[in-house]
Amino acid sequence: MRYAHTVEQVREAEEAAARSATDKGGGGRREGSLMARLPDGVLMQRAAAGLAATCSGLLSDGRPGRVYGSRVVVLAGSGDNGGDALFAGARLAARGARVHAVLLAPARAHGAGLAALLDAGGRALAPSADRTEDQRRGLAEIERADLVLDGIVGIGGRGGLRAGALPYVRAAERSGVPLVAVDLPSGVDADTGEVPGEAVRATVTVTFGTHKPGLLVDPGAGYAGVVRLVDIGIEPPAPVLTVLQHADVAALLPRPAAESDKYRRGVVGVAAGSERYPGAAVLAVAAALHGGAGAVRYAGSAAREVVRAHPEVLVTEAGPKHAGRVQAWVVGPGLSDGAEAEQTLEQAIAAGVPLLVDADGLRLLARRGGTAHPGMLLTPHAGEAVALFAGAGEEVTRDQVEAARLEHVRRLAALYRCTVLLKGSTTVVAGPEGPARVNPTGTSWLATAGSGDVLSGLAGALLAAGLAPLDAGSVAAYLHGLAARIAAAGAAGRAGARITAVPGAVSGAPVTATEVVAALPAAWRSVSGGQETVLSDLDRFR
Repeated sequence: MRYAHTVEQVREAEEAAARSATDKGGGGRREGSLMARLPDGVLMQRAAAGLAATCSGLLSDGRPGRVYGSRVVVLAGSGDNGGDALFAGARLAARGARVHAVLLAPARAHGAGLAALLDAGGRALAPSADRTEDQRRGLAEIERADLVLDGIVGIGGRGGLRAGALPYVRAAERSGVPLVAVDLPSGVDADTGEVPGEAVRATVTVTFGTHKPGLLVDPGAGYAGVVRLVDIGIEPPAPVLTVLQHADVAALLPRPAAESDKYRRGVVGVAAGSERYPGAAVLAVAAALHGGAGAVRYAGSAAREVVRAHPEVLVTEAGPKHAGRVQAWVVGPGLSDGAEAEQTLEQAIAAGVPLLVDADGLRLLARRGGTAHPGMLLTPHAGEAVALFAGAGEEVTRDQVEAARLEHVRRLAALYRCTVLLKGSTTVVAGPEGPARVNPTGTSWLATAGSGDVLSGLAGALLAAGLAPLDAGSVAAYLHGLAARIAAAGAAGRAGARITAVPGAVSGAPVTATEVVAALPAAWRSVSGGQETVLSDLDRFR
């Protein structure tokens, strides 16, 4: 599992590590005594070493000696972030790279980092009285560069890039050379992933000690590129955000025991679809059949279509209370919003079992006044989240939800006192308390009709199989995204096929929701077999 921590948690962990390093070094300070962080101390040197190693790898591209003679530009702001970049530049200069530092705040440049760069043979573009000429020289260096380091703003920065930095950042992005962000792309909020203005779009982000939430949650995650984690020897407390990996999902997958029968494995009920949208019922049921439960019961007006497509499903055209015993219900996809739909939701709630509510069911739930219970798993997209907020008496816009996903999923979970899975470019799952989870397998190919119905059926089956709502939502999102990638790569039907893809969410070809369902067994086998079949950008965080 991968972990993310807030800026405050990181600062506290760095201070604790600095105190510990001083005590061990015989500095005479007693354990626990207060001490100012040493900006050019051991932690910064570890960070600079990891940063320089990543830059060397990008410059050499597998060709030994390629670092020598390469051109590197360091965009250095004030503070420790600029210091990390300058110390890394010094290490590259010591290996023969031609390193030029553009000091965006010359009077507040990190003194020790700048001295190290100059001692190693690097150069700093000295400011003159003519700022236009200074900028021209800096832009000229970027045009000749093989790599640019973004050391403009650190994790404590707030707001977008300042005007003085923009020409250099834009020139670096236009040049097409690797743009490496130090700890976090400048302009991205470290704690939330919000991007309130202009920000650096990095090729690679080298982050130190632990991941920051802003690297994992869009829109910030979209600016981070490939994320490399450098261990600098800090020990943060409990994380605020986690990311499941293959091994974590494998440990959570329900598996039948020797004495299992279909009822012991769990029975999931699906109340979805309508005369207008029978396909939603068929897709949700299809995914539920692949979700680990032992049986699926369907209740609704699409019973004939469902049993025609899936003869193993137990069906009724009446409401949930007539369907028989289930361990969890899925309500909402394609349900419509009339009186019959309201009755369906009420019956599912009255059953007293874990309940997943999606699509039309979410708007019906909001209409009830924001009442929910801890066993519920709500799966809104941003528009449906707006309706849920309105049902709880709060007014937000879709743009606000999408700009601050982490904040809004947590608020919804608190308002409804249940688990919420907020779908979108980053799917985030949060309960009323504890760390949230981010799904790393999502792909933009899932922006297709019916994909949400598939996710609902899959997650509902996992609820029926005994997973807690947070686990059911997280595992379902992981398998859902993985299945879409497998389908997009055209390997769903090839046993043991290894999927390869270039970094980015749009590799492969368009897929339908039906194809995503068909790829679920391959996704399940990939996870349970321990095979990393995807997915280059599943490896974005390492």
